[in-house]
Amino acid sequence: MTVVTGTLAGSLLLSPVRQQAVTTTSLASLPPTGSATAVLRIKHPIEIETIPAPTEIYEQYVAPPAPVVVRAAAPIVVRSAAPIVVRAVAPAGYVTIAVPIYHQTRALNCETAALQMGLAAYGRYYSQDALFAYEKPDLRRAVVGANGTVLQWGDPYTNFVGNVNGSETALTGYGVYYPLILSIARSHGLPNAYGGEGLSPATIYAELAARHPVEVWVEARWSRPRMGTWTAWDGRRIRYSLAEHAVTLSGVSATSVRVNDPQFGSQYWVSKATFETVWRDFNNMAVIFR
Repeated sequence: MTVVTGTLAGSLLLSPVRQQAVTTTSLASLPPTGSATAVLRIKHPIEIETIPAPTEIYEQYVAPPAPVVVRAAAPIVVRSAAPIVVRAVAPAGYVTIAVPIYHQTRALNCETAALQMGLAAYGRYYSQDALFAYEKPDLRRAVVGANGTVLQWGDPYTNFVGNVNGSETALTGYGVYYPLILSIARSHGLPNAYGGEGLSPATIYAELAARHPVEVWVEARWSRPRMGTWTAWDGRRIRYSLAEHAVTLSGVSATSVRVNDPQFGSQYWVSKATFETVWRDFNNMAVIFR
């Protein structure tokens, strides 16, 4: 497992959790979900926030209602070439965590909104803009190759890459990875938070069962467009997707995980097989809030 190195390494507290055997069906290829539109323009549409300086009013954020078990109900299916089942109600035998559902307030600050949800689950309330101020955005433009791939850009392990109100597909903004999110969580009331890459699904499920929310890096709408790599200004090789996205997991059952998705301010269940397949694209990157 890769964890934060350097100045952050000494501050990480990786508390052991009991590992649980997990059996899932490995998907060789996962098609895009949602409508039949192209998936490459999917991370966080600019239309999410139309006012230039959004103001958050916490009274507008409503905690999710108590889950209702509907054993005989047919699942809601999002149609695509090969549909992926997304459940609006909890499957049988589940644990849920009281994590408020927040909508991201900027085009590309899903990682910050997911962090905001994790902190709020413990009564730590901060605006997304206040948290984002710690992410040290690197506004230098990407160097793009002749085929449209990114050759060189910033380092999301050390800074937010690009303009938070930009666009991934236009290569004017991207995002941030786990070290800064973890650092902010620890400095804002959760000193026992931990995270890294290479975490096992069993660890994530055990933490959720212990009622610890988890931020994970996946791809928007559980799509899987082509992955690539660029070289950061500091020389690090960065694995990237132009659908990079972060969500907060807020529940677990024998077959599924519950997702608080800041892209739409929504909450739903996805299968463990879907989650694990898409999560692998970012090397099982996560921050556990505890």
